[in-house]
Amino acid sequence: MKAKRQRKIKEIIKNNDISTQEELANALKKAGFNVTQATVSRDIKELRLVKIARKDNVYVYGLPKQQAIVHSEDRLRLMMQEFVQDINFSENLIVLKTYPGNAHGVASLLDSSNWEGIIGTLAGDDTILLIIKPREKVEDILNKLKSLMK
Repeated sequence: MKAKRQRKIKEIIKNNDISTQEELANALKKAGFNVTQATVSRDIKELRLVKIARKDNVYVYGLPKQQAIVHSEDRLRLMMQEFVQDINFSENLIVLKTYPGNAHGVASLLDSSNWEGIIGTLAGDDTILLIIKPREKVEDILNKLKSLMK
């Protein structure tokens, strides 16, 4: 059922401008899927959907440009280059600023990267907070993040 629903999600976002999880949930319900917002949110994360700006500056869900990239380091590099605007830090915290709607996708890849020193991430719409332990790892992680953006 999950695979069928996720195939339908891909079809829906390819053929429609979907801006919110609620719109996606409603489209799935019309297609015969009984879903909650939480289910839609998990599917968006698993499918690694991104928000893409149309010419009129309305953001809609889309598939990553290069879905064929399998290796997570390559995916992370692509996401860092395309969506991260700025990196800053204070003490044991690193803050990444992304384009609106892209923080969750980047944070998810950082979570799955299992880098030594990152004990957690917290993502909003356009901001990611990385918690680093020990504090001495901050410089190494900053350098690694910056190298991925090149």
